[in-house]
Amino acid sequence: MAQSTGRVAGKKAFVTGGAQGLGAAAGRRLAEEGARVCLADINLAGAQAVAAEINAAHGAGTAFAFALDVTQEDQWIAVLEQASAAMGGLSVLVNNAGIGGDGPLETLDFALWKKVMSVNVDSVFLGAKHALGHMRANQPGSIINFSSIAGLIANGNSPAYNASKAAVWLLSKNIALYCAKQGLDIRSNSIHPTFIDTPILDPFSERFGKEAAHAKLGRQIPLGHIGEPADIANAVLYLASDESKFMTGAELKLDGGISAM
Repeated sequence: MAQSTGRVAGKKAFVTGGAQGLGAAAGRRLAEEGARVCLADINLAGAQAVAAEINAAHGAGTAFAFALDVTQEDQWIAVLEQASAAMGGLSVLVNNAGIGGDGPLETLDFALWKKVMSVNVDSVFLGAKHALGHMRANQPGSIINFSSIAGLIANGNSPAYNASKAAVWLLSKNIALYCAKQGLDIRSNSIHPTFIDTPILDPFSERFGKEAAHAKLGRQIPLGHIGEPADIANAVLYLASDESKFMTGAELKLDGGISAM
């Protein structure tokens, strides 16, 4: 079981998109600092592999894995019940699951637009809506929503991704104000990464070669390089911990300085 010491000791976290990339990194980091973690993903085998790795490192009962299509409300309801039972409650929700891959406005298929919006935005709404009932009994709590620097700064090629991540940014603020007005000690904040070394960059790496692709992307960033999953996982850890107890309705930019230009 999770250790009794650490920056998030006693926290019970539910992480979507936990089979790989930033979700897996966040789950590992939270477990390292004492939390129990449920990893949810449409790729159950991948989530189970990450959970097994965490349990091997930190003890059986630290991590659990569940299959979840984040666009399906009935699955959210059922899986949150199961996760809360497995961990003995729920105090942290990490809405990480998301997709990109859309294209220019005039050629973008409407079905793909709706899919991107559903996975990226509906999931945050459904997660917060149904997690709050469990989190009320486990305060203080924290909702951490993954937006993107593309939710704050637009480009000309990704209308669905831009719009969806902007929606996550403002929805996070709405959730924060709702919880505050309800008198709940549950905070809501958004994280805004730029290019990070995760599988989402694989198509770009396959096209140019990994080293060249990363260098090309890094030239767009003032610091001169792309980010690492640990950079984002450490931000999740901070927002999940009581160290950020006075931070809500805010956006945390992890963009190597892009938004400063």
